[in-house]
Amino acid sequence: MRKSIHLVKGDITKQNADAIVNAANSSLLGGGGVDGAIHRAGGPQILAECVEIRNRQGGCKTGEAVITGGGNLKAKYVIHTVGPVWNGGDKGEPQLLGNAYRNSLKLAVENDIHTIAFPNISTGIYHFPKDLAARIAVDTVKAFLNGHEGPLSVTFVCFDDENYALYESLLKDK
Repeated sequence: MRKSIHLVKGDITKQNADAIVNAANSSLLGGGGVDGAIHRAGGPQILAECVEIRNRQGGCKTGEAVITGGGNLKAKYVIHTVGPVWNGGDKGEPQLLGNAYRNSLKLAVENDIHTIAFPNISTGIYHFPKDLAARIAVDTVKAFLNGHEGPLSVTFVCFDDENYALYESLLKDK
């Protein structure tokens, strides 16, 4: 397998990847959207591991990432990352979103993960503009893949048509 970037429209919890990324909140205790769907589909093991991490380090800061097992998911691992809440863009939100993708990819490499699937981080209840978020995601992933050795296949999993169209246009000349 070589480095590659893919795009699918669908449900992140059903992806056949070594790891899926959870758009988590800083408490790591589950929530709505992607976070709630992953916790529901993965079962109680994921929450139990998140509680252990929380007890050890006090949660997960915006832009950082932690890893747990995949529980009942097809994926062996879940990488939980906290994207920024959009507050107009002048509070470091673009950099923090890039960090969320970069730190998730670093954890993947450190854990010998070869295939990873990302949701559209921060574009739901955190209200990050979808077009800017897509550009940051694609640029960050491309830069990471260009700067690291070894196989890594990245899939962007879009739940809605709007995000899918944005990613499709950014990836058409990959």
